[in-house]
Amino acid sequence: MGNETKSTQITPTRFFLLLVTTLIYAAVFTSYVNITSFDKCLEKISDWKDFSISKEVNGDSTGVPVDVLFRRLVKGEDRIQLDKTGFGCHSGLHSVLCVTNKAIRIDSVNSLKVYIPSYKYQLNQTIWPYARKEDVTTMNVSPVQILSNDSNVPACQFTYNVPVVIFSSGGFMGNLFHEFNEIIIPLFITTRHFRSHVQFFITDYKPSWVSKYRKYLSKLSTNNIINSAENKGVHCFNGAVIGLEFHDNLAINSTDIPGGYSMYDFRRFLAKAYNLKNINVPKSKQPVLMLMSRQQSRSFLNEEKLVVMMKEVGFKVVIATANETSNLEVFSHVVNSCSVIVGVHGGGLANELFLPNGAVLVRVVPLELEWASTNYYGMPSGEMGINYLEYKIKAEESSLYEQYGKDHPVISDPGSIQRQGYYPFRAVYVDGQNVTLNVSRFRETLVKAFQLVN
Repeated sequence: MGNETKSTQITPTRFFLLLVTTLIYAAVFTSYVNITSFDKCLEKISDWKDFSISKEVNGDSTGVPVDVLFRRLVKGEDRIQLDKTGFGCHSGLHSVLCVTNKAIRIDSVNSLKVYIPSYKYQLNQTIWPYARKEDVTTMNVSPVQILSNDSNVPACQFTYNVPVVIFSSGGFMGNLFHEFNEIIIPLFITTRHFRSHVQFFITDYKPSWVSKYRKYLSKLSTNNIINSAENKGVHCFNGAVIGLEFHDNLAINSTDIPGGYSMYDFRRFLAKAYNLKNINVPKSKQPVLMLMSRQQSRSFLNEEKLVVMMKEVGFKVVIATANETSNLEVFSHVVNSCSVIVGVHGGGLANELFLPNGAVLVRVVPLELEWASTNYYGMPSGEMGINYLEYKIKAEESSLYEQYGKDHPVISDPGSIQRQGYYPFRAVYVDGQNVTLNVSRFRETLVKAFQLVN
Protein backbone atom coordinates (compact mmCIF):
# COMPACT_ATOMS: atom_id res chain seq x y z
CA MET A 1 0.00 0.00 0.00
CA GLY A 2 1.17 3.55 -0.64
CA ASN A 3 1.98 6.15 1.99
CA GLU A 4 -1.08 7.51 3.79
CA THR A 5 -1.41 11.16 4.72
CA LYS A 6 -3.00 11.79 8.12
CA SER A 7 -5.02 14.97 8.48
CA THR A 8 -6.28 16.68 11.60
CA GLN A 9 -9.92 17.65 11.38
CA ILE A 10 -11.28 20.52 13.45
CA THR A 11 -14.69 19.34 14.55
CA PRO A 12 -17.35 21.80 15.73
CA THR A 13 -16.75 20.68 19.32
CA ARG A 14 -12.99 21.23 19.06
CA PHE A 15 -13.53 24.59 17.43
CA PHE A 16 -15.90 25.63 20.20
CA LEU A 17 -13.48 24.55 22.94
CA LEU A 18 -10.66 26.44 21.20
CA LEU A 19 -12.84 29.56 20.98
CA VAL A 20 -13.82 29.34 24.65
CA THR A 21 -10.20 28.84 25.73
CA THR A 22 -9.16 31.92 23.75
CA LEU A 23 -11.93 34.02 25.24
CA ILE A 24 -11.11 32.93 28.78
CA TYR A 25 -7.47 33.82 28.30
CA ALA A 26 -8.34 37.21 26.84
CA ALA A 27 -10.82 38.04 29.58
CA VAL A 28 -9.00 36.70 32.63
CA PHE A 29 -5.30 37.07 31.88
CA THR A 30 -5.14 40.44 30.18
CA SER A 31 -6.39 42.64 33.02
CA TYR A 32 -9.84 42.63 31.46
CA VAL A 33 -8.79 45.18 28.87
CA ASN A 34 -11.20 43.97 26.23
CA ILE A 35 -14.23 43.26 28.39
CA THR A 36 -16.70 44.65 25.89
CA SER A 37 -15.50 42.40 23.09
CA PHE A 38 -15.60 39.40 25.39
CA ASP A 39 -19.17 40.17 26.44
CA LYS A 40 -20.29 40.58 22.85
CA CYS A 41 -18.79 37.22 21.92
CA LEU A 42 -20.24 35.67 25.05
CA GLU A 43 -23.71 36.92 24.18
CA LYS A 44 -23.50 35.14 20.83
CA ILE A 45 -22.61 31.78 22.32
CA SER A 46 -24.35 31.91 25.69
CA ASP A 47 -27.22 29.75 24.46
CA TRP A 48 -24.91 26.71 24.07
CA LYS A 49 -26.02 24.33 26.82
CA ASP A 50 -22.56 22.92 27.48
CA PHE A 51 -20.85 26.33 27.85
CA SER A 52 -19.18 26.46 31.29
CA ILE A 53 -16.39 28.44 32.89
CA SER A 54 -14.95 27.98 36.39
CA LYS A 55 -17.59 29.31 38.80
CA GLU A 56 -21.30 28.63 38.57
CA VAL A 57 -24.07 30.84 39.86
CA ASN A 58 -27.27 29.17 41.05
CA GLY A 59 -26.36 25.99 39.20
CA ASP A 60 -26.24 27.68 35.78
CA SER A 61 -23.04 29.21 34.53
CA THR A 62 -23.06 32.82 33.44
CA GLY A 63 -20.00 31.96 31.39
CA VAL A 64 -17.82 34.30 33.45
CA PRO A 65 -16.37 33.90 36.98
CA VAL A 66 -18.63 35.72 39.40
CA ASP A 67 -15.67 37.67 40.79
CA VAL A 68 -15.19 39.14 37.31
CA LEU A 69 -18.85 40.18 37.18
CA PHE A 70 -18.46 42.08 40.44
CA ARG A 71 -15.19 43.61 39.26
CA ARG A 72 -16.79 45.11 36.16
CA LEU A 73 -19.01 47.35 38.28
CA VAL A 74 -16.14 49.42 39.61
CA LYS A 75 -13.11 51.08 38.02
CA GLY A 76 -9.79 52.66 38.89
CA GLU A 77 -9.07 52.98 42.61
CA ASP A 78 -12.43 51.43 43.46
CA ARG A 79 -11.52 48.28 41.51
CA ILE A 80 -8.09 48.17 43.14
CA GLN A 81 -9.80 48.39 46.53
CA LEU A 82 -12.15 45.55 45.61
CA ASP A 83 -9.23 43.37 44.44
CA LYS A 84 -7.28 44.12 47.60
CA THR A 85 -9.97 43.83 50.26
CA GLY A 86 -13.00 42.19 48.66
CA PHE A 87 -15.09 45.37 49.08
CA GLY A 88 -15.28 48.54 47.02
CA CYS A 89 -17.66 51.44 46.44
CA HIS A 90 -18.13 53.74 43.49
CA SER A 91 -19.54 57.18 44.25
CA GLY A 92 -20.60 59.00 41.13
CA LEU A 93 -22.28 62.33 40.57
CA HIS A 94 -25.72 60.88 41.17
CA SER A 95 -25.37 57.40 42.65
CA VAL A 96 -23.41 55.30 45.14
CA LEU A 97 -22.86 51.61 44.46
CA CYS A 98 -20.98 49.19 46.74
CA VAL A 99 -19.74 45.74 45.73
CA THR A 100 -18.32 42.82 47.70
CA ASN A 101 -17.20 39.43 46.43
CA LYS A 102 -17.18 38.03 49.96
CA ALA A 103 -19.92 36.08 51.70
CA ILE A 104 -22.41 38.44 53.32
CA ARG A 105 -25.33 38.27 55.72
CA ILE A 106 -28.35 40.55 55.48
CA ASP A 107 -30.20 41.13 58.73
CA SER A 108 -33.66 42.46 57.92
CA VAL A 109 -35.24 41.89 61.33
CA ASN A 110 -35.16 45.55 62.28
CA SER A 111 -33.27 48.12 60.22
CA LEU A 112 -31.43 46.67 57.24
CA LYS A 113 -27.84 45.67 57.99
CA VAL A 114 -25.33 43.94 55.73
CA TYR A 115 -22.52 42.06 57.49
CA ILE A 116 -19.27 40.99 55.79
CA PRO A 117 -17.84 38.62 58.45
CA SER A 118 -14.58 37.79 56.64
CA TYR A 119 -13.69 41.41 55.86
CA LYS A 120 -10.39 42.17 57.66
CA TYR A 121 -10.83 45.92 57.96
CA GLN A 122 -13.09 48.05 60.10
CA LEU A 123 -16.20 48.96 58.14
CA ASN A 124 -19.28 50.92 59.13
CA GLN A 125 -20.84 52.60 56.13
CA THR A 126 -24.40 53.68 55.39
CA ILE A 127 -25.80 54.13 51.90
CA TRP A 128 -29.25 54.70 50.43
CA PRO A 129 -29.75 52.12 47.65
CA TYR A 130 -31.47 54.46 45.22
CA ALA A 131 -30.03 55.63 41.91
CA ARG A 132 -30.21 59.39 42.60
CA LYS A 133 -28.50 60.15 45.88
CA GLU A 134 -29.45 63.83 45.71
CA ASP A 135 -33.14 62.87 46.04
CA VAL A 136 -33.07 60.40 48.93
CA THR A 137 -33.54 63.00 51.66
CA THR A 138 -36.87 64.10 50.16
CA MET A 139 -38.18 60.57 49.57
CA ASN A 140 -38.98 57.43 51.55
CA VAL A 141 -35.74 55.54 50.86
CA SER A 142 -34.48 53.38 53.72
CA PRO A 143 -30.74 53.32 54.46
CA VAL A 144 -28.58 50.18 54.45
CA GLN A 145 -25.78 49.86 57.02
CA ILE A 146 -22.70 47.85 55.94
CA LEU A 147 -20.67 46.37 58.80
CA SER A 148 -17.68 44.11 59.45
CA ASN A 149 -15.70 42.77 62.44
CA ASP A 150 -18.84 42.75 64.54
CA SER A 151 -18.91 40.21 67.36
CA ASN A 152 -22.69 40.09 67.09
CA VAL A 153 -22.90 38.84 63.51
CA PRO A 154 -26.12 36.82 63.37
CA ALA A 155 -26.27 33.24 62.15
CA CYS A 156 -27.68 32.43 58.71
CA GLN A 157 -31.35 31.51 58.53
CA PHE A 158 -31.74 31.49 54.73
CA THR A 159 -28.85 30.62 52.41
CA TYR A 160 -28.63 31.32 48.67
CA ASN A 161 -25.97 30.38 46.13
CA VAL A 162 -26.32 33.49 43.98
CA PRO A 163 -25.17 37.11 44.39
CA VAL A 164 -27.71 39.58 45.75
CA VAL A 165 -28.58 43.06 44.47
CA ILE A 166 -30.10 45.36 47.10
CA PHE A 167 -32.11 48.35 45.94
CA SER A 168 -35.08 50.48 46.94
CA SER A 169 -38.38 50.73 45.10
CA GLY A 170 -39.17 53.95 46.95
CA GLY A 171 -38.78 57.37 45.39
CA PHE A 172 -41.09 59.04 42.89
CA MET A 173 -43.18 55.95 42.30
CA GLY A 174 -46.29 56.40 40.19
CA ASN A 175 -44.44 58.63 37.72
CA LEU A 176 -43.39 56.57 34.70
CA PHE A 177 -40.41 58.78 33.89
CA HIS A 178 -38.93 58.44 37.38
CA GLU A 179 -39.67 54.72 37.57
CA PHE A 180 -37.68 54.12 34.40
CA ASN A 181 -35.09 56.79 35.04
CA GLU A 182 -34.18 55.88 38.61
CA ILE A 183 -34.87 52.14 38.87
CA ILE A 184 -35.63 50.29 35.64
CA ILE A 185 -32.72 51.60 33.55
CA PRO A 186 -30.20 51.65 36.46
CA LEU A 187 -31.20 48.05 37.20
CA PHE A 188 -30.32 47.10 33.62
CA ILE A 189 -27.00 48.96 33.87
CA THR A 190 -26.12 47.23 37.14
CA THR A 191 -27.31 43.66 36.57
CA ARG A 192 -27.63 42.82 32.86
CA HIS A 193 -24.16 41.27 32.71
CA PHE A 194 -25.12 38.76 35.44
CA ARG A 195 -27.39 37.23 32.79
CA SER A 196 -30.33 36.66 35.19
CA HIS A 197 -28.31 34.80 37.83
CA VAL A 198 -28.87 37.23 40.71
CA GLN A 199 -31.32 37.67 43.55
CA PHE A 200 -33.19 40.96 43.97
CA PHE A 201 -33.59 42.14 47.56
CA ILE A 202 -35.94 45.13 47.59
CA THR A 203 -36.30 47.66 50.37
CA ASP A 204 -39.27 50.05 50.61
CA TYR A 205 -41.12 47.29 48.74
CA LYS A 206 -44.09 48.52 46.70
CA PRO A 207 -46.29 45.57 45.60
CA SER A 208 -47.95 47.63 42.86
CA TRP A 209 -44.56 48.60 41.41
CA VAL A 210 -43.27 45.02 41.45
CA SER A 211 -46.48 43.79 39.82
CA LYS A 212 -46.27 46.51 37.17
CA TYR A 213 -42.73 45.55 36.13
CA ARG A 214 -42.82 41.82 36.89
CA LYS A 215 -42.17 40.77 33.28
CA TYR A 216 -39.12 43.00 33.08
CA LEU A 217 -37.78 41.99 36.49
CA SER A 218 -38.14 38.29 35.67
CA LYS A 219 -35.91 38.76 32.62
CA LEU A 220 -33.14 40.29 34.74
CA SER A 221 -33.42 37.71 37.53
CA THR A 222 -34.73 34.15 37.38
CA ASN A 223 -35.12 34.07 41.19
CA ASN A 224 -38.02 35.15 43.35
CA ILE A 225 -37.82 38.71 44.65
CA ILE A 226 -37.19 39.12 48.37
CA ASN A 227 -39.32 41.70 50.16
CA SER A 228 -37.22 43.06 53.04
CA ALA A 229 -40.31 43.95 55.06
CA GLU A 230 -42.07 40.57 54.80
CA ASN A 231 -39.09 38.20 54.61
CA LYS A 232 -37.67 38.99 58.02
CA GLY A 233 -34.55 37.09 59.05
CA VAL A 234 -30.89 36.66 58.20
CA HIS A 235 -30.26 36.02 54.49
CA CYS A 236 -26.83 34.81 53.37
CA PHE A 237 -25.29 35.24 49.92
CA ASN A 238 -21.93 34.66 48.22
CA GLY A 239 -21.54 38.32 47.27
CA ALA A 240 -23.53 41.52 46.96
CA VAL A 241 -24.21 44.68 45.02
CA ILE A 242 -25.75 47.42 47.16
CA GLY A 243 -27.35 50.27 45.23
CA LEU A 244 -27.81 50.93 41.51
CA GLU A 245 -25.66 52.74 38.97
CA PHE A 246 -27.15 55.84 37.31
CA HIS A 247 -25.70 57.45 34.18
CA ASP A 248 -28.06 60.21 33.06
CA ASN A 249 -31.71 60.92 32.32
CA LEU A 250 -33.15 57.99 30.34
CA ALA A 251 -29.60 57.27 29.24
CA ILE A 252 -26.87 54.66 29.26
CA ASN A 253 -23.21 55.45 28.70
CA SER A 254 -22.04 52.39 26.80
CA THR A 255 -18.41 52.96 27.85
CA ASP A 256 -19.38 52.73 31.53
CA ILE A 257 -21.57 49.63 31.51
CA PRO A 258 -20.35 46.02 31.63
CA GLY A 259 -20.92 44.57 28.17
CA GLY A 260 -20.94 47.94 26.44
CA TYR A 261 -24.72 48.03 26.19
CA SER A 262 -26.53 51.13 24.91
CA MET A 263 -30.03 52.57 25.17
CA TYR A 264 -30.75 50.84 21.89
CA ASP A 265 -29.82 47.51 23.54
CA PHE A 266 -31.96 48.36 26.56
CA ARG A 267 -34.98 48.99 24.34
CA ARG A 268 -34.41 45.67 22.59
CA PHE A 269 -34.30 43.95 25.98
CA LEU A 270 -37.48 45.77 27.04
CA ALA A 271 -39.25 44.75 23.83
CA LYS A 272 -38.37 41.09 24.41
CA ALA A 273 -39.54 41.28 28.03
CA TYR A 274 -42.97 42.54 26.96
CA ASN A 275 -43.13 40.50 23.72
CA LEU A 276 -43.48 43.59 21.56
CA LYS A 277 -43.90 42.82 17.86
CA ASN A 278 -42.84 45.95 16.00
CA ILE A 279 -39.09 46.47 15.93
CA ASN A 280 -39.31 49.19 13.27
CA VAL A 281 -42.08 51.62 12.40
CA PRO A 282 -44.66 49.79 10.29
CA LYS A 283 -45.20 51.31 6.87
CA SER A 284 -48.72 52.61 6.53
CA LYS A 285 -50.67 55.15 4.51
CA GLN A 286 -52.41 56.08 7.76
CA PRO A 287 -49.81 55.85 10.58
CA VAL A 288 -51.13 55.71 14.13
CA LEU A 289 -50.62 58.77 16.34
CA MET A 290 -51.09 58.51 20.10
CA LEU A 291 -52.22 61.68 21.84
CA MET A 292 -51.35 61.66 25.54
CA SER A 293 -54.34 63.28 27.20
CA ARG A 294 -53.71 64.91 30.58
CA GLN A 295 -56.53 65.95 32.91
CA GLN A 296 -54.89 67.67 35.89
CA SER A 297 -52.22 70.05 34.59
CA ARG A 298 -50.42 70.71 31.31
CA SER A 299 -53.53 69.56 29.47
CA PHE A 300 -54.68 70.42 25.95
CA LEU A 301 -57.60 72.82 26.30
CA ASN A 302 -58.49 72.51 22.60
CA GLU A 303 -57.94 68.76 22.32
CA GLU A 304 -60.94 68.11 20.05
CA LYS A 305 -59.72 70.62 17.46
CA LEU A 306 -56.25 69.06 17.57
CA VAL A 307 -57.65 65.60 16.90
CA VAL A 308 -59.56 66.88 13.85
CA MET A 309 -56.38 68.47 12.50
CA MET A 310 -54.31 65.32 13.14
CA LYS A 311 -56.75 63.25 11.11
CA GLU A 312 -56.64 65.81 8.31
CA VAL A 313 -52.83 65.45 8.18
CA GLY A 314 -53.31 61.72 7.62
CA PHE A 315 -53.01 60.08 11.02
CA LYS A 316 -55.21 57.57 12.74
CA VAL A 317 -55.53 59.02 16.25
CA VAL A 318 -55.54 57.07 19.51
CA ILE A 319 -56.20 59.05 22.69
CA ALA A 320 -54.47 57.70 25.81
CA THR A 321 -55.63 58.72 29.28
CA ALA A 322 -53.98 58.07 32.64
CA ASN A 323 -56.33 55.16 33.39
CA GLU A 324 -55.39 53.40 30.17
CA THR A 325 -51.64 53.72 30.76
CA SER A 326 -51.60 52.05 34.19
CA ASN A 327 -51.49 48.46 32.89
CA LEU A 328 -48.03 48.40 31.32
CA GLU A 329 -48.26 44.87 29.94
CA VAL A 330 -51.26 45.89 27.84
CA PHE A 331 -50.43 49.51 27.15
CA SER A 332 -46.88 48.77 25.97
CA HIS A 333 -48.38 46.86 23.03
CA VAL A 334 -50.67 49.78 22.19
CA VAL A 335 -47.67 52.16 22.16
CA ASN A 336 -45.66 49.71 20.09
CA SER A 337 -48.34 49.79 17.40
CA CYS A 338 -47.97 53.57 17.05
CA SER A 339 -45.69 55.62 14.84
CA VAL A 340 -45.99 58.94 16.70
CA ILE A 341 -46.60 60.07 20.29
CA VAL A 342 -47.75 63.63 20.96
CA GLY A 343 -47.95 65.13 24.41
CA VAL A 344 -47.20 68.01 26.73
CA HIS A 345 -44.12 67.67 28.94
CA GLY A 346 -44.76 65.01 31.59
CA GLY A 347 -43.88 61.55 32.85
CA GLY A 348 -46.27 59.74 30.51
CA LEU A 349 -44.07 60.55 27.54
CA ALA A 350 -41.55 58.03 28.86
CA ASN A 351 -43.78 55.54 27.03
CA GLU A 352 -41.60 56.41 24.04
CA LEU A 353 -39.42 53.55 25.28
CA PHE A 354 -41.99 51.14 23.83
CA LEU A 355 -42.14 52.81 20.40
CA PRO A 356 -40.63 50.99 17.41
CA ASN A 357 -37.39 52.27 15.91
CA GLY A 358 -37.86 55.25 13.63
CA ALA A 359 -40.98 56.47 15.43
CA VAL A 360 -41.44 60.12 16.40
CA LEU A 361 -41.91 61.77 19.78
CA VAL A 362 -43.55 65.21 19.49
CA ARG A 363 -43.18 67.14 22.71
CA VAL A 364 -45.18 70.26 23.40
CA VAL A 365 -43.03 72.53 25.58
CA PRO A 366 -44.95 74.85 27.95
CA LEU A 367 -43.56 78.18 29.13
CA GLU A 368 -40.30 77.91 31.10
CA LEU A 369 -39.99 74.13 30.76
CA GLU A 370 -37.47 74.14 27.91
CA TRP A 371 -34.56 72.80 29.96
CA ALA A 372 -36.53 69.87 31.38
CA SER A 373 -37.95 68.98 27.99
CA THR A 374 -34.56 68.96 26.27
CA ASN A 375 -32.66 67.14 29.02
CA TYR A 376 -35.30 64.62 30.04
CA TYR A 377 -36.50 63.65 26.58
CA GLY A 378 -34.90 65.56 23.72
CA MET A 379 -31.31 64.46 24.23
CA PRO A 380 -32.06 60.81 25.14
CA SER A 381 -34.41 60.14 22.20
CA GLY A 382 -31.68 60.03 19.56
CA GLU A 383 -29.81 57.28 21.43
CA MET A 384 -33.01 55.23 21.47
CA GLY A 385 -33.53 55.36 17.71
CA ILE A 386 -36.50 57.72 18.14
CA ASN A 387 -36.99 60.93 16.17
CA TYR A 388 -37.66 63.94 18.38
CA LEU A 389 -39.64 67.06 17.48
CA GLU A 390 -40.41 70.01 19.77
CA TYR A 391 -43.22 72.50 19.62
CA LYS A 392 -42.46 75.45 21.89
CA ILE A 393 -45.60 77.33 22.71
CA LYS A 394 -45.86 81.09 22.59
CA ALA A 395 -47.02 83.03 25.62
CA GLU A 396 -50.49 83.46 24.14
CA GLU A 397 -50.89 79.64 23.97
CA SER A 398 -50.42 79.24 27.73
CA SER A 399 -53.28 79.48 30.20
CA LEU A 400 -50.95 81.61 32.34
CA TYR A 401 -51.25 84.45 29.78
CA GLU A 402 -54.98 84.76 30.31
CA GLN A 403 -54.73 84.11 34.04
CA TYR A 404 -52.02 86.68 34.85
CA GLY A 405 -51.89 89.03 31.86
CA LYS A 406 -48.94 89.89 29.62
CA ASP A 407 -47.42 92.44 32.05
CA HIS A 408 -47.34 90.13 35.08
CA PRO A 409 -43.86 88.79 36.08
CA VAL A 410 -45.09 85.24 35.39
CA ILE A 411 -45.15 86.23 31.71
CA SER A 412 -42.80 89.22 31.47
CA ASP A 413 -40.13 88.22 34.00
CA PRO A 414 -40.21 84.45 34.70
CA GLY A 415 -36.70 84.66 36.16
CA SER A 416 -38.15 86.49 39.15
CA ILE A 417 -40.44 83.50 39.81
CA GLN A 418 -37.55 81.10 39.43
CA ARG A 419 -35.51 83.01 41.99
CA GLN A 420 -38.23 82.40 44.57
CA GLY A 421 -37.24 78.72 44.62
CA TYR A 422 -38.27 75.38 43.19
CA TYR A 423 -41.70 75.02 44.78
CA PRO A 424 -43.09 78.46 43.83
CA PHE A 425 -41.74 77.91 40.30
CA ARG A 426 -43.28 74.43 40.11
CA ALA A 427 -46.66 75.63 41.40
CA VAL A 428 -46.94 78.11 38.51
CA TYR A 429 -45.24 76.56 35.49
CA VAL A 430 -45.48 72.80 36.15
CA ASP A 431 -48.68 72.31 38.14
CA GLY A 432 -50.58 75.47 37.17
CA GLN A 433 -50.24 75.63 33.40
CA ASN A 434 -52.39 74.30 30.55
CA VAL A 435 -52.10 74.95 26.80
CA THR A 436 -54.34 76.00 23.92
CA LEU A 437 -52.28 75.34 20.82
CA ASN A 438 -52.39 77.39 17.65
CA VAL A 439 -53.78 74.64 15.42
CA SER A 440 -52.35 76.02 12.19
CA ARG A 441 -48.85 76.50 13.62
CA PHE A 442 -48.84 73.09 15.32
CA ARG A 443 -49.94 71.46 12.08
CA GLU A 444 -46.53 72.25 10.58
CA THR A 445 -44.85 70.11 13.25
CA LEU A 446 -47.21 67.20 12.65
CA VAL A 447 -46.63 67.34 8.90
CA LYS A 448 -42.91 66.86 9.63
CA ALA A 449 -43.74 63.90 11.89
CA PHE A 450 -45.89 62.38 9.15
CA GLN A 451 -43.06 62.71 6.66
CA LEU A 452 -40.57 61.09 9.05
CA VAL A 453 -42.63 57.93 9.45
CA ASN A 454 -43.41 57.65 5.74
